[in-house]
Amino acid sequence: MNLKDLYIDFFVSKGHKQIPSAPVVPENDPSVLFNTAGMQPLIPYLMGQPHPYGTRLCDYQKCVRTNDLDNIGDTYHHTFFEMLGNWSLGDYFKEESITWSFELLTKVLNIPVERLAVTIFKGNDIIPFDQEAHDMWIKMGISEDRIVPTEDDNFWIAGETGPCGPDTEIFYWRSNDPIPTKFDTEDERWVEIWNNVFMQYNKKADGTVEELPKKNVDTGMGLERVAAVLEGVTDNYKSSVWTPVIKKIEEITNLPYEGNEKSMRIIADHLRTAIFISADPAGIKPSNTDQGYILRRLIRRAIRHAKKLNIDINSNWEEEIALVILSLYDKYYSELKDNREVVLEVLKNEKIKFNRTLEKGLREFNKVSDKDIDGITAFHLFDTYGFPIELTEEMAKELGIKVDVEGYKAKFKEHQELSRTNSAGKFKGGLAGNSEIETRYHTATHLLNAALKVVVNKDVHQKGSNITDERMRFDFSCDHKLSDEEKAKTEALVNEWIKAGLDVTVESMSKEDAIKSGAECMFIEKYPDVVTVYSIGNSEYGIVSKELCGGPHVKNTSELGHFHIAKEEASSAGVRRIKAILD
Repeated sequence: MNLKDLYIDFFVSKGHKQIPSAPVVPENDPSVLFNTAGMQPLIPYLMGQPHPYGTRLCDYQKCVRTNDLDNIGDTYHHTFFEMLGNWSLGDYFKEESITWSFELLTKVLNIPVERLAVTIFKGNDIIPFDQEAHDMWIKMGISEDRIVPTEDDNFWIAGETGPCGPDTEIFYWRSNDPIPTKFDTEDERWVEIWNNVFMQYNKKADGTVEELPKKNVDTGMGLERVAAVLEGVTDNYKSSVWTPVIKKIEEITNLPYEGNEKSMRIIADHLRTAIFISADPAGIKPSNTDQGYILRRLIRRAIRHAKKLNIDINSNWEEEIALVILSLYDKYYSELKDNREVVLEVLKNEKIKFNRTLEKGLREFNKVSDKDIDGITAFHLFDTYGFPIELTEEMAKELGIKVDVEGYKAKFKEHQELSRTNSAGKFKGGLAGNSEIETRYHTATHLLNAALKVVVNKDVHQKGSNITDERMRFDFSCDHKLSDEEKAKTEALVNEWIKAGLDVTVESMSKEDAIKSGAECMFIEKYPDVVTVYSIGNSEYGIVSKELCGGPHVKNTSELGHFHIAKEEASSAGVRRIKAILD
């Protein structure tokens, strides 16, 4: 049985309800480009909002992390990965969480106890040593020598303040070497496989903490890593998760994996991630901004490594690999079946565009190759035309000129640091988002959606949104550029509803009843059978907006301030984009 199925079946047997995986592009979390962890879509519920499925939840969540992009090519980093998770929302706590984790690992997955070790929270001046977690692990049969208390690595908080608490990390001895009696956290043969976070405190602005009246458990286990552990391989790409994909790449290149590992890993990883992004209901297409930029970069990097393996780029190599990946996952994620042709078209079109870009780069190289190539020029060839430094070096060598590789590396590092700085907000994730202004903007998207249906066409539907604490961006289906009159009427209607002080109410109901009641939703297939519905209106105006949503929202529209459309433009074919601000 698949590891996902084993995990879900186990926690369902412990009274948990399985919830569907959220899309990789988050609908209501403006702090990130992608869902980066299993807990991210559950933020409103971890903050206290009741979940329609109850207090015990489990799932497998699609995640995308791009902060490790430069590490892809090693044995264990991945941009897309699946996170297995189980949650208690004010229900059970440490005893059950630790007991069930141990039971799943040792009884269901049959991992020998002697291959396990754990870390727990050491305690500090404010929060005490996690005695309860320590005692539970001893009770489970983990020896004292295999329990290591740490401070920084075993305490979780999303931002500077808010819900926080100790965690316990579970490690596995991934080596054929004799297992040491004592657990050394610096020994890389010990690999972390599971993390159980116990949200039991609230950290206040003055630095003090108080016990939370309602304590939560949030756990996460990376499927790819655990699969490799269970199958006894030290290279994740040699596990059953990846072997069909690697085998297809070997077949296309007529080359063995050994000796070509880095390029084959990058091709496999990047195409898998590109498939999940382009299949997402958000309709992301390669572009030069946000999620579209990441998608473009992943596909182009895969193409560059395909060239390194002498793949005929003009062949349908990317489709052959994509079909293998789709077949491995479409049983679990319906969007892969529904958007199969979209995925293949995205990969093919970007391949064709990139080939043209490389041709332009070749012409640019010929312009600058009358002398040695400095670091800035080498980086420009890479950043603008997709020329990897190895290609620039190779062509320069043929002409008998030199390339300032160190200068290129310095420029590349500078670019990386700038990217990290610019992306810090977008990749932080977690409970640090959902500020008051972002909550106001999120409610405003509901009003804008409703106003567009009145002013433009009742068949207008939301196609995506992005919110920061400075503005909102709203994508919607529309076949024409909005006229000045349409924009003015839309803006005026939103402000009329704000001024009217309409109440925002929330209720839980079956998905079927929600749709029958006329509730709007962006991606119906991602919602569970029981849903949360937000309505905006009063007796005078009636219900002006009714949407399936996870929140967060204001209580009354009078909290929003003045709404102003700053810009309206094309987003993609049949989709327009509005950027707006709240004064």
